[in-house]
Amino acid sequence: MKTIKGPAIFLAQFAGDAAPFDSLRGMANWAAGHGYKGVQIPSWDARLIDLKRAAESQDYCDALRGTLAESGLVVTELSTHLQGQLVAVHPAYDLAFDGFAPAAVHGNPTARQAWAVEQMKLAARASQRLGLTAHASFSGALAWPYAYPWPQRPAGLIETAFDELARRWRPILDAFDEAGVDVCYEIHPGEDLFDGTTFEMFLERLGNHPRCNILYDPSHFVLQQLDYLAFIDIYRDRIRAFHAKDAEFNPSGRQGVYSGYAPWAQRAGRFRSLGDGQVDFAAVFSKLSQYGFDGWAVLEWECCIKDSEQGAAEGAPFIAQHIIQVASRAFDDFAASGVDDAANRRMLGLSR
Repeated sequence: MKTIKGPAIFLAQFAGDAAPFDSLRGMANWAAGHGYKGVQIPSWDARLIDLKRAAESQDYCDALRGTLAESGLVVTELSTHLQGQLVAVHPAYDLAFDGFAPAAVHGNPTARQAWAVEQMKLAARASQRLGLTAHASFSGALAWPYAYPWPQRPAGLIETAFDELARRWRPILDAFDEAGVDVCYEIHPGEDLFDGTTFEMFLERLGNHPRCNILYDPSHFVLQQLDYLAFIDIYRDRIRAFHAKDAEFNPSGRQGVYSGYAPWAQRAGRFRSLGDGQVDFAAVFSKLSQYGFDGWAVLEWECCIKDSEQGAAEGAPFIAQHIIQVASRAFDDFAASGVDDAANRRMLGLSR
């Protein structure tokens, strides 16, 4: 067993154009003031990191780490959620997802995908220079529009989509393998990897690639009504990153898992600040600790009710209170009798 690191915070939902949220130094001081020890950095936000420079310059990476160290922080992972999304985009979402990429590739899905792949490879090298071993991302989606289809899907449609998804990701995963960094896909509705079954379909097509791993976020499983604790039991060896985010699911006579087209605050399933939802975090932290997860517990704030500043302020102590300092010795060591192998055999009646 190992002790989870934390608390840490994902900066994406807090970054902005006003101080202290418009620079890495400002956000580092802010996060440290709330009690965080690490930050997960969105690699697309130029206010916080220059991804290309980070991939190419060790001096730049050393300076970035130095900036965080001044506030008593470290970088936990880089995130490429937006770029990873663009590795695989169904044409229905082309216009919406153009906003994740530079204007130069808007309206050109082929160029946009090539840009996203290059971004991922830059992130691999940047992670290596920063001394990181895990990286947070999305898989993108080719098959998602057909998740609950009418008319029925034609035979082979999903298989073809996953074959292509694996083909696109294999060279990226190879680049991360060269860098010694795990790609941790956030298992998330809207992505082709949205549950355990889809992750296994992807992993199989990649020949169980060692760098194909999971960012565990129980909130997405609450909204799907998937057993988020059993998920840890099944996929513990592939969980290499962890978002601590809460959620609740309250179905009614009007809404269920899909929640219609209601705004977030009116949905049956909605994200909440830590401690305000239904996730059993005592059990989550216990299972992750039991299985030896020693990565970071990273707050991801996405609440439709509570203000972000309050969510951030409450999140650090909540995570700190749930981190288990794993036992260094067995609780019943005091009663050890000190018998040896010969005595054990006698106790079992095997030496007669």
